[in-house]
Order: sequence, then structure tokens, then C-alpha cells
Amino acid sequence: MQKGNYGLFTAITMIAGIVIGSGIFFKSDDVLLYTNGSVFLGTLVFVIAALAIIFGCLAISQLATRTDNPGGIIAYAEEFVNDKVASAFGWFQSFLYLPTLVAVVGTVSGMYACQLFGIQGNNVIYCLIGFGAIVMFFVFNMLSARFGGAFQNASMIIKLIPLLLIGILGFVYGKPGDILVSDVEMIRNTSVGTTWLAAFAPIAFSFDGWIVATSVSHEIRNSKRNLPIALICAPIVILVAYLTYFIGITSLVGPETVLAQGNDSVYTACNMIFGEAGSKALLVFIVISVLGTLNGLIIGSIRQPYSLAIRNLIPGASTLSQESKKLNGMPVNSGVLSLLIAIAWLVVHYFTLEAGMQGDVSEIAVSVSYLNYCVLYYVVFKLARKGEIKNKFMGYVVPVMATLGSFIIVLGAASNKYFPIYLAICFAVMGVGYYFGAKSMNGANVIEVEMES
Repeated sequence: MQKGNYGLFTAITMIAGIVIGSGIFFKSDDVLLYTNGSVFLGTLVFVIAALAIIFGCLAISQLATRTDNPGGIIAYAEEFVNDKVASAFGWFQSFLYLPTLVAVVGTVSGMYACQLFGIQGNNVIYCLIGFGAIVMFFVFNMLSARFGGAFQNASMIIKLIPLLLIGILGFVYGKPGDILVSDVEMIRNTSVGTTWLAAFAPIAFSFDGWIVATSVSHEIRNSKRNLPIALICAPIVILVAYLTYFIGITSLVGPETVLAQGNDSVYTACNMIFGEAGSKALLVFIVISVLGTLNGLIIGSIRQPYSLAIRNLIPGASTLSQESKKLNGMPVNSGVLSLLIAIAWLVVHYFTLEAGMQGDVSEIAVSVSYLNYCVLYYVVFKLARKGEIKNKFMGYVVPVMATLGSFIIVLGAASNKYFPIYLAICFAVMGVGYYFGAKSMNGANVIEVEMES
């Protein structure tokens, strides 16, 4: 596959652009629900989750500087652990983590598109619009990697507009100080308990996606330098944007309104500030924001089966590893498989919405992914003990803090009553991947890449 499709700015916008998008808009009410309407506790959870992501990015950046092989965490597990773990991670990414995120974000794009055009939507309409968006971005990205990168850059700038605008105006016209002070008094005078920890599940979704950029590390120019920089800079941008929006919108319309209206609270806030016409214009930015997240996830999804195939860790490896000469080395067969998997999960997501199940199909997979990252954090710790990482803070403090943050996020997800079922599915898929990894170790584990005409 050709290198150099993406530069440093695209790497930063890919991480921030995937993370910032749908989650903050439709998960804010979930955060307030779990914190019993407390903006202070919600802010605290955002900060803790952000620290977990920042330390996670810092830890992964230590591995990113040491290899630019294709596959992201698959490559890191292969090089620093073994083929079996790499295969388990790859199967999880390819069949659960990324496609469930694509399905959920695609559906959310349908929700906001209906708001924009004044359509009385339902789960069928949301999913059908999501289906169209998913297919469109898969096709566009397979036809042109540069299109995907360009859209990612543009959508990143555009998506900051509604976040910062609503946030800043909320600070100006609302009373964030009064809300936070009253929250602190409420917490001091009442028994809060531990139910607020469940807010880490929706917040983990809101912050998730940063790892996806590593799946295209081999296509980032000078990736050993640029990817670590991107992994460090992007989470800081994300935290500032999220806190500005969360405190701003709760100050502007009140936490009660956010809780009562859910996704519609964004439209209410826009309408309060700009009126009907202005709120429609801002919704355009929000739709583009969500589509930017979807685009970034799809950029990573297309390459996942390919990353397994070139290591002979998936059936049909010779087909999935083929690259197209006409499309600048794009693994089209890999992309088609990823599209089919995403569509299958979109169907599953529809039925979970109709059943009114707690959370969505991606939340548990997102949380379990942090358990996988802990394996890589331990690798960083081992490299420090071997003396390969000289900086003690980066080698010892960073992986420990990243691991602690991961366990906090998983603890929050465990409050979901369906957690054991989803967890069993996750481990079953990773078990199949582990089997193929063990099988490949008995034979050739890398196949020759073929170029399609």
C-alpha cells in the first residue's frame, strides 16, 4: 500500500475528528442521567475520562515511534507481544469494535438529518439514512484516499463551530458558575453514592475513536514522528471542546432540559440563540460533524481485514490482501468486507433500538477495547524496564495511569445489565482470532501482497 497519503494535520484531525462528532451531542443527556443531573460530576467524569485517553495516547505513542508496520494495534501486538494476541485484537477491531461504531454513528447521522429537514423520524428512517451514509463514505474512501483525508480536515474545522459556539454563548448568557456551585452544595449535603460511575460508559463512547488513526499509520508521512505528535495533541483539543460544550449547553438551557429533551436539546439551544433560521444553519454544521466522525471510522475500517490478511490471520487472506493499482493501492476487497460487516451490525442496532435496550451495540465493545489496550500499556512498562524507554515518566507513570483509567471506564460499563452477554460475545470473537493466530504461527504468517489491475 502506498505511503504518504496523510500528513500531520490530517493525523491530528483524524483523531480529533473521529472522537469529536456524534457522541458529545447525543450522550450528554446520558451523562446527566447517571450523575442525577449534576453538571459538576459530569464535568469531573469528562476530565477523568480525558486523562485516561491522554495517558493512553502517550503510552501508544511510545509504540508508534518504534514501528510503522500497517495495522495499528494489530502491528503493535504482533511486534511486541505475539501473533495470537495480534490476531485476537484484529478480529475484535474488524468484526466488533469498528463496525458497531460505524453502525451507531451512521444511525445518529440519520437522527440529526431528520431534525435538519423537519422529518418526523423513527428508528427505520434513522437506520435507512445511516445505511445510505455508510455506503456513500465507504465508496468515496475506496475510490480516493485523498478524498477521505480532505473531508476529514474540512469536517474537523466545521465540527468545532457548533461545539465552541454553543459552549461560549452558554458561558456568556447562562450561569455556569451558579450551576456548579449549587451542584457542589448538593453533593456535600446528600449521599451521592457510586451510580455516577456509570457515566463513564457513555463518556467512553464520546471520547472513543482515537486508536483508529493508528490503523493508517503506514500511510502517514513520517509516521514515527507525526503519529506520536498527533496522539498527544488531539486529546487536548478534544477535552477543551467537550468541556466548553457540556458546561455551555447545560448553562444555556439547564440540565433539566438536556435530560428531558435528549438529542433535541441541541436544537433547542440553537433556537434560543439564533432563532429558527439560525438553528437550521447550525444543524448543518452538526450533521457535517457527525459525518466527519463516520468518515474517520470508515477510513480505519477499510484497512482492518487487510491488516489481518497480509499476516494470514483471516480466511480468504489472498483475496483480502489484494491492492488496487487503479485506486492507489487501496485494499478494495477488504473495504467491501468491512462494509458488509457494518451493515450487519446496523441491522442488529435497529433491533436493539426497537427493543429499547440500555445503551447501544457499541458501548460494551468500546469499553472492552480498553482492556485490550492494557496489554499494550504493559508492553510500554516492559520496554521501560528493559531500558528501551529512557524517560521514566513515559515508561512508568504513563502506562500505569493509562491502565488505571481503562479500568475505571470498564467499571462504568459493567453497570449495564447486558454487560455479561456483550462481554461473552467479545471474548468469543477474540477467541476465534486467537485460534487463527495460533494456526498461523505453525506456518507462514505473512503473505505476499498482490496488486489488482
